[in-house]
Amino acid sequence: MKNSNARKDVLAMAKKAKSASLELSLVSTSVKNIAIRSLAKAIKDNTEYLKKENNKDIVFAEKQGYSKALIDRLLLDDKRVQGMVKCLLDIAKLKDPVGDVIASFKRPNGLNIKKVRTPIGVIGIIYESRPNVASDCIGLCLKSGNAVILKGGKEAFYSNKAIFSVMKNALKKTKIPADAIQLVDSADRAAVNVLLGLNDHVDLIVPRGGESLIRFVAENSTIPVIKHYKGVCHTYVSNKADLEMARAICFNAKVQRPGVCNAMETMLVHKGIAKKYLPEIVSELLEAGVEIRGCKKTKEIIKSAKLATEQDWKEEYLDLILSVKVVDDVKHAIEHVNKYGSQHSDAIITNDKKEADIFLRSVDSACLYVNASTRFTDGYEFGFGAEIGISTDKLHARGPMALEELTTYKYMVYGQGQIRQ
Repeated sequence: MKNSNARKDVLAMAKKAKSASLELSLVSTSVKNIAIRSLAKAIKDNTEYLKKENNKDIVFAEKQGYSKALIDRLLLDDKRVQGMVKCLLDIAKLKDPVGDVIASFKRPNGLNIKKVRTPIGVIGIIYESRPNVASDCIGLCLKSGNAVILKGGKEAFYSNKAIFSVMKNALKKTKIPADAIQLVDSADRAAVNVLLGLNDHVDLIVPRGGESLIRFVAENSTIPVIKHYKGVCHTYVSNKADLEMARAICFNAKVQRPGVCNAMETMLVHKGIAKKYLPEIVSELLEAGVEIRGCKKTKEIIKSAKLATEQDWKEEYLDLILSVKVVDDVKHAIEHVNKYGSQHSDAIITNDKKEADIFLRSVDSACLYVNASTRFTDGYEFGFGAEIGISTDKLHARGPMALEELTTYKYMVYGQGQIRQ
């Protein structure tokens, strides 16, 4: 897509998507489910093709010197393609939220009023790195009755295009309008600018990616935006914690998959257990290749740690790097999280129910955990089938954004000739 044609091409996509969204709103749940299962089969049947195209992106990433964590996000191996298939099949099994009556009441004048879930319309999703986002988003949008326009990052160009072409061809054989899914396959930022200005045709923008992308979209969109903002996730290890449990949770939260938004970026440790706990957990983390950046108190205990800067407390590393801070108590931990966190996912490890309750009530984040890893912040892990993203906003969706969050509502008012006096 050349720069001069960006507006024309993206506008044409948006118009097709808008028209398809109106058709899609009338499609039955059973038709949607049959279509989504067909998409899953198409992905499965084309596994080798998808892996071949993905390898082009991997080779490019390696030549560009991208980090191991970013390359991991790009990778489509057998396991991840199988995961894409399973997510689509799970979405087909989920309850369709469209048409749900949220509330129903009768007014004294006889009017019957129903508050009913309805699709949002056309959703633009701008994302980076992870190509499996494409199939998840298509499945969720179709099930919730929405058309979708995808704009992936240049680092996953071949993967995104391959996934989309497989799903588009499969959709043409179903009763779902094929124009309900669109892909902007240009690596040009101009295409994004055009998309962000099409408020007559697009109803919602969901950006998923780095901080610079999120800020750009939020500042330039004329369309409402739900931000999948960065994940500066914390785990606070209390002096009332089971330290063996704490080590397992913190290791998982940092190491299991460091390049994703729900990985732990800062570990907070109570001063009363720091001398005992830090050498044990840091030894395990160092063995796994994690770089430690700590406060002055941390450095007194862990000599090899680098001194953390003010910027480190705000950083989403998406890599094997961890900030560590020794804190006075749960209040001090809460203050740190609320100051430096991104309102994504934060955890406390403690056996004190009162302390856990204070943490849950006081930390202002979308997802909060007691004695569990932040890595569970995920639509699939929450039982939602998949997710469009993890919203760090407060309106209208927060946390894993799945089927229900992809609907709005309308009031349907039934009368028998009433007029207002």
